[in-house]
Amino acid sequence: MNVRHFLTLLDFSPDELIRILDHASALRRARNDGLSRDSLHNRSLGMIFEKSSTRTRVSFEAGMTQLGGGAIFLSPRDTQLGRGEPVEDSARVISRMVDAVMIRTFSHETLERFATFSATPVINALTDDFHPCQLLADMQTWREHRGSIQGAKVVWVGDGNNMCNSYINAALQFDFELVVACPEGYEPNQGLMAANSDRVSVVRDPAEAVAGANLVVTDVWASMGQEEEQQARTRAFTEYQVSPALMEKAHRDALFMHCLPAHRGEEISKDMLEHRSSVVWDEAENRLHAQKALLEALILGLDRIN
Repeated sequence: MNVRHFLTLLDFSPDELIRILDHASALRRARNDGLSRDSLHNRSLGMIFEKSSTRTRVSFEAGMTQLGGGAIFLSPRDTQLGRGEPVEDSARVISRMVDAVMIRTFSHETLERFATFSATPVINALTDDFHPCQLLADMQTWREHRGSIQGAKVVWVGDGNNMCNSYINAALQFDFELVVACPEGYEPNQGLMAANSDRVSVVRDPAEAVAGANLVVTDVWASMGQEEEQQARTRAFTEYQVSPALMEKAHRDALFMHCLPAHRGEEISKDMLEHRSSVVWDEAENRLHAQKALLEALILGLDRIN
């Protein structure tokens, strides 16, 4: 049987993604109703972290526990990966001992190499290029608040980073328009832009971009590993802060999302997370539920989730 991985949103069809999201919402409701679930009893998830995290570690580890399984945290200083063992060798060994592997790393190529040699499903928990697990949570949150996102106008404000790249993939998979508001030199992946030019565009003026938007999303100006660029990025992105004043230019029912952690006073105003449009806390919680649905889909098979 071929092993399915989740390295980008493109690894599942649009219909499969909707099925996972609907299952995620069902899992959220079940947990809120106090119902327990033992679907991954005696199953293990290996969690490889080369980048630190709060939401990713807690959501995957808690998710496996809530499904009756367990998770093993692995950092470079704790494994042979940090001492030069080839990725291919680590993949062959680790994947024979666990039922799935979650990787949060820098290079997307490292993730792809690991997946090539893994005997069990591999999940992209963030690379420098993509963050598909966050997009599952974002799309679940939108569906729970507004229904289908098909045909909506989504505006990304800020750096064309891994989150922005995943939003481009989401625009294709969920059929919405994406407008990227960013300064010159900070555009998302040009290959992705070209491949999706029918639904993705770049606008320099954030106020113009946000006009009539149904969903506004942002992220930090300097991602992990870009700390030395902080001052230059702060100068470049000064006009790209999301605030209640900017949200007033969006559709009256627009939602605001941020993958967190947020830097108040930088990419968002100090009061933005508490704005009436903000659904960031539901969005953060849905990392748990979306990933539980994803784990069941990959380990048990899509035909067995309900």
